[in-house]
Amino acid sequence: MDENKFLSEIEVRGDLTRDQAYKVAVAVLQELHDRLSSKEADHLAAQLPGALKRMWHSLDAPWRDVRRTHERDFIRHIADTVEIDEAKAHKSLMAAFKALQMLLGSPSGQEGVAWDVFSQLPKDLKRIWLTSAGMAKPKAVKPRLGLSARA
Repeated sequence: MDENKFLSEIEVRGDLTRDQAYKVAVAVLQELHDRLSSKEADHLAAQLPGALKRMWHSLDAPWRDVRRTHERDFIRHIADTVEIDEAKAHKSLMAAFKALQMLLGSPSGQEGVAWDVFSQLPKDLKRIWLTSAGMAKPKAVKPRLGLSARA
């Protein structure tokens, strides 16, 4: 999956603009980067497309400690970064997790590198990760043309 497809998934699933989808992607990847061990962070980075991989590596710091971020802080970070409310940030987190699972080729969120990410999340974020795996893609809404049948 390329970066455009990844961002499109977040945009559609999160009901966001493209700019917001990019900011959500960055916020989620920042939080995950700091949440994962260095080894698992490297495994995930190897799967990321172009600019997202470069952004991920720009967060690398020698001797960094793993930050034990939980759901509330994760969602608050997204809300603050994207300037959206926390309900929309929660939906956006789920959209980003689903897009990331797709990027990692993991339909259930529990295969391969996705399992490695899942295994390092706290229970509250594991719940969101698994719920995200079951997200169906929203159907496109067709714009209304002309007058309604009653007119």
